[in-house]
Amino acid sequence: MLTEPRVAAAEVTPMGTADDRGPARDVSRAGGDFEIRIKGRVGQAFRSAFEELTVTVNPPETVLHGAGLDQAALYGILDRIQALGLELVEVRRLPPGDGGNAAPGLGTPD
Repeated sequence: MLTEPRVAAAEVTPMGTADDRGPARDVSRAGGDFEIRIKGRVGQAFRSAFEELTVTVNPPETVLHGAGLDQAALYGILDRIQALGLELVEVRRLPPGDGGNAAPGLGTPD
């Protein structure tokens, strides 16, 4: 009679856990500073949709800086960009303490 080997419950890990994907990613919900680049010059009418951000026009892009944004706030901003039909170029999380000055030579805030 053939029997299957028994595996102790502690040895079994569900698929999709950190154990079989490598090191766990730090998906923090804490706020962070972000730089969001949009293609073209965003006019004053559209800028009012981003009142919580610092808007800098640096042709050929508009750069939005947000301080202390959590994931929900970031997704909300990205939804607004899409709803307004703007073309997203890049989203970057800025290093702590950068103060929104990661890229030298940006235009002046408008």
